[in-house]
Amino acid sequence: MNRSLVALATGAVLLGLSHGALAACGAVTIANMNWASAELMANVDKIILERGYGCEASLVPGDTMPTFTSMNEKGQPDVASELWVNAVRHPLKTAMDDGRLHSLNDGPITGLGEGWWIPPHTAEKYPELKTVLDILKRPDLFPHQEDPSKGAFVGCPAGWGCQLTNANLFRAFDMEEMGWVLVDPGSAAGLDGSMAKAVERGENWFGYYWSPTALIGKYGMVKVPFGVPFAGSDNWDGCIVKPEQECADPQPSAWTQSEVHTVVGDEFNKAGGVAIDYLRARVFPGDIMNGMLAYMVDNQASGEDAALEFLRQHESVWTEWVSADAAAKVKSSL
Repeated sequence: MNRSLVALATGAVLLGLSHGALAACGAVTIANMNWASAELMANVDKIILERGYGCEASLVPGDTMPTFTSMNEKGQPDVASELWVNAVRHPLKTAMDDGRLHSLNDGPITGLGEGWWIPPHTAEKYPELKTVLDILKRPDLFPHQEDPSKGAFVGCPAGWGCQLTNANLFRAFDMEEMGWVLVDPGSAAGLDGSMAKAVERGENWFGYYWSPTALIGKYGMVKVPFGVPFAGSDNWDGCIVKPEQECADPQPSAWTQSEVHTVVGDEFNKAGGVAIDYLRARVFPGDIMNGMLAYMVDNQASGEDAALEFLRQHESVWTEWVSADAAAKVKSSL
């Protein structure tokens, strides 16, 4: 009788240990931000943590400011897979200094950021256009539709924060004096349409955009270095990003560095187990991310659909982020 009880008790302990090892990270909530790259990343995280490591992962709707505020004040959700830091830099630093939030990964996507772009066929045809300074000398290559004697630089639609930034950089580089016109595309659709039309017609295009995005991936757009260094935060934060009346003397500058982090709450940071190691390790190559975003647009794919496609098509990438055992479990589930 006693031997039977001991055997049963031992079996129960071993079963419990086995289950505990499988679900080492327990329950985890992941912010499903409302833009494509973040949706893809959140769904990849959910699938790998669930199928590879036995976590109880769930997605919750998110956006930069609401998600940061909720994590900072309530500790939920547990994970913001793709948090753009520039929008919350100072309060995030305070939260990290106080130990409420933790950055596990300060580069979950390579090659991301805002800037000025040209089509690949333009870069190939005119290899001398290595920097923005080179392009500014050739407005004739980018004729404005309404006045072909001037070059067209396509900025941001009115009302976007980047409208101010581009307008002030336009002044800083004396672009009007060099024969350029700052074009307001009118809307997000107008900005996308101007790029798409030019690329598909084999025409030159010069303007603002950002990565990771579907259009950058679809058309293989080339981000052009400015040819000048970043001129400092006083110039950028104190002038470039402000309305013209508050920026009397903007200085030429490269675009400020865009930062994206994977951020977690303190409670999850302490108890997340294998999930913490995974989130620290996973980095999406920028070209693959852009290609996946193009796939999402072309196929009207959801974040979950795109995550499954990514896991099927880019096994050599994501298997580097996980243990061999977790990789085998994820692959067998696809």
